[in-house]
Amino acid sequence: MPDHMHALVEGTHEASAFKQFVRVFKQKSAFHWKRKSGRILWHRSYFERVLRDYDDTSRVVRYILENPVRPSLVTRPEDYPYLGSMTASVRDLLYSVQL
Repeated sequence: MPDHMHALVEGTHEASAFKQFVRVFKQKSAFHWKRKSGRILWHRSYFERVLRDYDDTSRVVRYILENPVRPSLVTRPEDYPYLGSMTASVRDLLYSVQL
């Protein structure tokens, strides 16, 4: 998305700290972006939604995958160049939610 991003993040260690993760992610990505483009990348704040055990994770994945399709940036989620995962292939992601 040209003006925001979505990420589904899971802390897998008891010491996982979401606020620290966001701070480091934004700091490192902003540094590289500013060096490359000369522009600021992030706003100060962010919006997070914590998923509970009873939440449907596949519904959240589907929402994220379909996000660039809704404003017609692409016609299919797999055509979005910034779609990716550190734990699953794009094909597996799409198959898991059966788009």
